[in-house]
Amino acid sequence: MLEYLRDMSGKPVAKILIGILMFSFVGWGVAEWVLSNTSREGTLIKVGDTVITPGQFNNEKTREMARLSRPEQKRIYTEPEYANAFLENVIKDLTNNAMVENRAADLGFIVTDKRVIHEIRMFPEFKDKKGAFSPELFMRLLDGSGFTEEQFADYLRSQILRSMVLGSMSVPVKVPDFEVKVAYNARYGEKVIDYTEVKFSDFKIENPTEKSLREFYNNNPKMIPESRVVSYVLVPAKMDKPDSYDAGYTNAQKLEDEIISGESMAAAAKKVNAKFVLLPSFSKEKRPTNQLLTDSIVSKIFSMEQGLESEIMETKQGFVIMRVEKINSEYAADFKSVKDSLVSSWKAEEQKKKAYLKANDLLITLNKTKVLKDKKTTTISRMKGAPTDVLVAAYSTGAVNNAIVPSKNAFYVLHIVKEIEPKVDNAKMATMRKEIQSIKTRQVLADYNAFLIREYPVKVNEKAFQKLFGRK
Repeated sequence: MLEYLRDMSGKPVAKILIGILMFSFVGWGVAEWVLSNTSREGTLIKVGDTVITPGQFNNEKTREMARLSRPEQKRIYTEPEYANAFLENVIKDLTNNAMVENRAADLGFIVTDKRVIHEIRMFPEFKDKKGAFSPELFMRLLDGSGFTEEQFADYLRSQILRSMVLGSMSVPVKVPDFEVKVAYNARYGEKVIDYTEVKFSDFKIENPTEKSLREFYNNNPKMIPESRVVSYVLVPAKMDKPDSYDAGYTNAQKLEDEIISGESMAAAAKKVNAKFVLLPSFSKEKRPTNQLLTDSIVSKIFSMEQGLESEIMETKQGFVIMRVEKINSEYAADFKSVKDSLVSSWKAEEQKKKAYLKANDLLITLNKTKVLKDKKTTTISRMKGAPTDVLVAAYSTGAVNNAIVPSKNAFYVLHIVKEIEPKVDNAKMATMRKEIQSIKTRQVLADYNAFLIREYPVKVNEKAFQKLFGRK
């Protein structure tokens, strides 16, 4: 009863139907207004010989919207980045489905009408209380979902074809026992180690001369990061209200026209009764407290040239146009202005040098005499028994028996004495086997997906795509 479809697609058809019914006006009205501004005909994407139209995209988008919670739906209306990510996922799913259907056609797979009818009759959602298929219940659910009989049959047919093409991918990959054992030993095996800690703070350093300090600064100049002076005009709008959204966007377009015609940002803002703001100079790392200065908008600001305005951008507060008034380039601070703050950095660097020299002497002695001075002997696992940096070095690929391990405040001299195989735990071994199987299955799927992409190249109608996403 379509169990294989439920496993493979992760999109139970019955849940989609019921979800669409719950979606009601919001799904079919506001969602269409927010997310769709293209005609339903023509080509959006071509995958091999299969064409995906804007209409098909809109249908799939609405079905996916129905599966979201109310808070998630609200985020799509109010957060452009979240909405774009949602739309891109819909595009990805449609494209992947098209590739699989192309493959099914090339392999000669066919799903007969009889098979589709049989599967429809098996859905419990379409059965009456006696367990018999109910045409009335079936039609009532379809009428409320936005599916026609033909569309639902086509959707179900495509899901069955997907299971035919991808069904073999769900068969667990066989993992040899020796591979499981090697992985098990690597994860749960223990080691006996000796290590000595050489702390930076153990070395006393005198204050530097002016010459030493200047040489240090020449090698480690303090850079003042690039900063920018930015102005913006905000056209307020309630982004989750269609009327307010439309009015705000119309006003923002008027603002844009005024700026293009030569008006200053401040003058253009007055003409459309919008808010003009001039921000003080700020860098990427240190920005003023302002709700508009999100990471994405700041990134946009620092990609613009001086004297240029941005396109109309959507924010939670409304529509905004930014202008970069001035760019202050990155520069090295004057030595005298940072001289006092350099002393502690110079001392720390000198301590680190002396600590490394001592650690290196200990390593040389260890290699020659097999003796490590002031050592600590301990048994470690991957998760405990020694400082984290020592554990990482002891279990890293290509780990050597004797080594210097750098850390934040010290160097460690490490000697691996021996390895201890773990006791066999059948439950853990079984879990390890499943984990390796999962990794290998994902690898097989990734390889197969790469094959499908090569076999059925994806071509995008850039004009339709850009219009769909509201980009210029």
